[in-house]
Amino acid sequence: MSELLESRWAYLAHLLIWTVPLILLQLLALAQHYRRRTGAVLRAVLPPAFLVGGYLAVADHLAISAGIWNFGEGKHLGVYVGAVPLEEVLFFVLTSLLVSLGLALFTALLGPKEVRAP
Repeated sequence: MSELLESRWAYLAHLLIWTVPLILLQLLALAQHYRRRTGAVLRAVLPPAFLVGGYLAVADHLAISAGIWNFGEGKHLGVYVGAVPLEEVLFFVLTSLLVSLGLALFTALLGPKEVRAP
C-alpha cells in the first residue's frame, strides 16, 4: 500500500480513499430516508455536482494554461482533460458530489416544514 501511495497512482488513491467511503455513507443515509424516491434524489444531486465540478475544472484549466500553477510529474497518472490531470477533475466532481449529497441529507433531516420558504 505504501508503494501505491508514493507512485503515480498517489493522487487517485488518496482521492478515492477519502471520498468513496463518505459518498457511500451519504448514499446509504439518503436511501434510508428516501426509500421510494432514490432516483429523484440522484437526479437532484448529480447535475449540480457535475455542473460545479465542470466549472472548477475549466477554471483550473485556465489557471494551468496561464502558468499560475502546475502539477508535478510522477504523482498522477499523466492523463489530462485539457491541461488538467484527470485526478484533479475527479477531485472537483467528487467534492461537489459530497457537498450536494450533504445538502440533500441536511434538507432531509430538517423535514418539509423547515425547508419551505415562508
